[in-house]
Amino acid sequence: MMNRQLFISDCIFTANPKKPLISGAILVQDGIIEDVIEGFPDNELLRKVDKIHDLRAQLLCPGLVDAHTHLVHGGSRENELLMKLNGKSYMDIHAAGGGIFSTVRASRQASETELYEKAKATLQLMLEHGSTTVESKSGYCLDLEGELKLLRVNQRLQAEQAVDLAITYMGAHATPQDYPGGHEAYIEDMMTEIMPRVKAENLAEFVDIFCEEGIFSLAETEALGQRAKELGFKLKIHADEIVSLGGAGLAADLKAVSAEHLMQIKDSDIEKLKASGTVAVLLPATSFFLMSPQYAPARKMLDSGVTVALATDYNPGSCPCPNLQMVMSFAAYQLKMTPLEILFAVTINAAKAIDRADRIGSIEPGKECDLVAFKVKSPEELIYSFGRNLVSDVWKAGRHLVHQ
Repeated sequence: MMNRQLFISDCIFTANPKKPLISGAILVQDGIIEDVIEGFPDNELLRKVDKIHDLRAQLLCPGLVDAHTHLVHGGSRENELLMKLNGKSYMDIHAAGGGIFSTVRASRQASETELYEKAKATLQLMLEHGSTTVESKSGYCLDLEGELKLLRVNQRLQAEQAVDLAITYMGAHATPQDYPGGHEAYIEDMMTEIMPRVKAENLAEFVDIFCEEGIFSLAETEALGQRAKELGFKLKIHADEIVSLGGAGLAADLKAVSAEHLMQIKDSDIEKLKASGTVAVLLPATSFFLMSPQYAPARKMLDSGVTVALATDYNPGSCPCPNLQMVMSFAAYQLKMTPLEILFAVTINAAKAIDRADRIGSIEPGKECDLVAFKVKSPEELIYSFGRNLVSDVWKAGRHLVHQ
């Protein structure tokens, strides 16, 4: 039985660069957008639909895409707050056995059920704040069986709840402290045993690597990235977060789908990102949470023609925030992005960062009906009024999942 719905709004953000804002209607059939109509629909069309959603006093957008999260993990790290307030840096805490290693211990100890329930509750919060698609990285067990556990939890979440996941293997998040043979052996095992196993079990679509001084070098990142591509994974790189190492340029050279963080990116690598088409995924809430004065140079990237996406970086240590709306406000006030640039960055550009732009991220015929209605009348009002949830309704593939 066909199900036709009509969504009407005075302000629809289509994510079409040629005409991003229209007043009109969206015709949806069986969860797929059939037509986008400018102006109020005629009576004949109104009679032919099963349900009409009158959202004329609201801003209607594509479902938000959170293109960088570390969703599945055990424990939390509020015990690090006083260390941060006393001036300890992210790398200071990491070197002292805290940081990622603290979460590794908690994630290894947690059962699949515990990890699942914790992540499922977070995904519901993300959905209520407008995110209908979320990228989710592993990387908090750092051994074969533990990483497989995290990825299987992601697969179960994909099957059993509404938010769509783009799943990433990120064993190259750090070298486990207890790994037999140390750093070199861990890299070798990722390339010869762990990544092939993840691929054979079809547990992840992407591989991500933390390219950073003292974590994985440029040469190590290149070797891991080339191996991931040989196995058929799409590639992402955590790049130039703390030190200007050149990770963004390497991401461009490797034709990675995205380069992420980029607070310390070199000007020459901005040009390389533009030429390669690699999406820059920026995470301003992380800079805020780490109390860092350094934010990614979004204005310079945008003015250079780089495709810029925004994401939460939701994780227990450097950004425990699942709310993409807060990130959107930080993007305005810290990155100097305009409201329309921000909306592009959390919809179609974020969809490009997870290789989903053919299915989601914009309002156009043939795409899935992922929609979010905000209780505001313009993009400017959405960004200006921060710190509260402005979502009224969310639809995923035409299913009405949130009304608040």
